[in-house]
Amino acid sequence: MDTRAEYKNLTKAERHQQILLELRLAPHVRISDLAETFSVTTETVRRDIADLATRGLLQKSHGGASPRAPGTHRVLDERQREHVSERRQLAQVAVTTVDNGQSIMIDAGATTMEFARALALSGKTVTAITNSLQVAMILGTAPDINVIMTPGQYLNDEAALVGTETCQFLRQYHVDACYLGASGLDVSGVSETIQSFSAIKQTMLEQSSARRFLIDSSKFGTRHLALVAGIGDVGILISDTMPTDDLAATLQNKRVTVLTNRVLGRSKTEAPLNL
Repeated sequence: MDTRAEYKNLTKAERHQQILLELRLAPHVRISDLAETFSVTTETVRRDIADLATRGLLQKSHGGASPRAPGTHRVLDERQREHVSERRQLAQVAVTTVDNGQSIMIDAGATTMEFARALALSGKTVTAITNSLQVAMILGTAPDINVIMTPGQYLNDEAALVGTETCQFLRQYHVDACYLGASGLDVSGVSETIQSFSAIKQTMLEQSSARRFLIDSSKFGTRHLALVAGIGDVGILISDTMPTDDLAATLQNKRVTVLTNRVLGRSKTEAPLNL
């Protein structure tokens, strides 16, 4: 890579974005080349790469980094220890969108587990259908929450049930809203690293009158193997902070409501789901 003036004085987030862009164009990037391009030290680039590797967005390799292999993912136990504050913030916001007496669907994941914890403590009366063993166990501690578990093939690393039987079971129900996590969100839409999760999420979307995606800001601008929903089909995005740049503009153009603990998105419109 040649050093370019526009790459100087980039913020940390901008460097991260540029590193991921370089990895879309090449199978490997070198720390020394990136340091020269950004006009920073090699130690700064090493920290950037370490941060991105921790978030599962690339793989560290000798002297640099490589793209993360398609379909690879960190298991639930590992993800639970990351971005805890962000997920707790958005979980508190998500609970405010649940009304007493509603029926909801909740899928599996570290973020939806935080939502389940907040919901269990809220005192609200709901019926919750889930494919997550962990979510079911958390909600089961609340006396006013009726929990329905799906059948299916059990994924031990994710404590989740998936497969054709799971989707068929979900299609027996129509609920007021679904609350779904995701591996990534960019201008193209919501994506997942686990392909079998994508089918579950799409089925829950189909069976729900309203759609809520719980996605923390560390996943903004990332894209993974399986597309779950186009950007216009998100309904409501609940996060710890507002998106910025192209993602923010695209969400606004598609009339997607964004909720955080500080800001309410302008649009209240939820367009019909087109999957």
